[in-house]
Amino acid sequence: MHLEPTRDDLAALVASRTPIVVLETEDEADAVELVLRAASRPPGGRAPHPVFRWSVTDGLRRMDVDLGGSQLHNTEPPTLLRSIVDSLAPAVYVLLDLHPWFDDPVVVRLLKDAAQRPLAMRSTLVLVSHALKLPREVEHLAVRVPVTFPSPAERAVIVDRTVAAWSNVTGRVPHVDPEARELLVQRLAGLSRSDVGRLAHGAIVNDGALTARDVPVVERARFEALSADGVLSYEYATVAPGDVVGLDRVVRWMLLRRPAMDGSAPHLDAPRGVLLLGVQGCGKSLAARAAASILGVPLLRLDLAGVHDKYVGESERRLRDALAAADALAPCVLWVDEIEKAVASSESDGGSARRVLGTLLTWLADRSSRVFVAATANDISALPPELVRKGRFDEMFFVDLPDDAARAGLVRLHAGRRGLQLRDDETDRLVAASAGFSGAEVEQAVVAATYAAHAHGRGLDAATVLEELRTTRPLAVVMAERVAELRAWAATRTVPAR
Repeated sequence: MHLEPTRDDLAALVASRTPIVVLETEDEADAVELVLRAASRPPGGRAPHPVFRWSVTDGLRRMDVDLGGSQLHNTEPPTLLRSIVDSLAPAVYVLLDLHPWFDDPVVVRLLKDAAQRPLAMRSTLVLVSHALKLPREVEHLAVRVPVTFPSPAERAVIVDRTVAAWSNVTGRVPHVDPEARELLVQRLAGLSRSDVGRLAHGAIVNDGALTARDVPVVERARFEALSADGVLSYEYATVAPGDVVGLDRVVRWMLLRRPAMDGSAPHLDAPRGVLLLGVQGCGKSLAARAAASILGVPLLRLDLAGVHDKYVGESERRLRDALAAADALAPCVLWVDEIEKAVASSESDGGSARRVLGTLLTWLADRSSRVFVAATANDISALPPELVRKGRFDEMFFVDLPDDAARAGLVRLHAGRRGLQLRDDETDRLVAASAGFSGAEVEQAVVAATYAAHAHGRGLDAATVLEELRTTRPLAVVMAERVAELRAWAATRTVPAR
């Protein structure tokens, strides 16, 4: 968290006797230190406020002055809150994980009583937890203070302190590569102060040095630390541009924007992303995954359907956390597969899909980070108009069924991966037999042919692939009306991907 602006906010809130302050963070130790600094230097030269820390396991402990052990008689929340209400001396109380007791009407009533005391005797309760939804009765009495991540200068200080601490403990001076240190400071963006220190310590302990070899290990741990409840994941296996057969226009479009993403042209505006619409199995997801290697940045996958939660407001919070993590990990590609399934509303979802869509639209419109969004969709009828309008994405591409040239490339690619090198005449026959096939259907025909060839005790050959193609009914035939409707809609609204 970036201390300076948050500390100033807290100092002003404490000085004005704000009854309840909410800090949502997993870094408890840093939050307590933040409150201590804010309360110790109130604005206007006023006297500092006493600061207490409470948890259900440790009770109440004075933090700004060492008074010995904790007040164990104050471990239970109702007892603690009654003592705060009855106290005549204003103070600052940092309460860790009080939210499990918000279902208790006595606790809620005591929170209101503490918050509504006369100003001269009112204390400030700072509620700290990783996620905190207040009871409706006290929500209007609370102020939420945003907790941001440490700046590059702060991360550099933490890394240097970690190196010095390791040296003091071991009595050895570790080798620190200046370039690796600078790269490590950059790669630790988006983490809390404690996570920065933990990963920096792991890099030093690993081999007693800080070198370029430590950077990929730290970067992988960083992505795992920012997985955002499983909603956001780091994709290790990206797709090479050469594997995106038949989508030349999309690849060229992305290559033109690579300098704005990889840092080689910082004066260029960062591209916002693309929406890939089209027939199922024709390479939309493949192109989205290839965007990372084309743009030269890491690939993140957002499970937008996974953000939905049965509790009101929780879905939006989980999405905001995931998007904040993506911003912190920029530059990167954010892959959102089958986006229409996550934002389509129904009468049974209680409005959750609409709220999630609103959160996503706001982020798409307002973000300034170098996060390239690669979204795919199969069903255009389920896409809300506000998502597909200009400004959300830089371009909408339509991925149609592969033509003859694209199918020739696909047949050679998938056959070659399985050890079958095709002659030109064999390729021509397979292309003719696969008319109307999607890329996925061409691949599956080759895969099925490998099973058939193995069952007959022979190697894979063009004749076996041809037989599989002739016995397959492609989606373009099975759902010809839907495919024709999709093509007609896209004809005047999108850019062809080929």
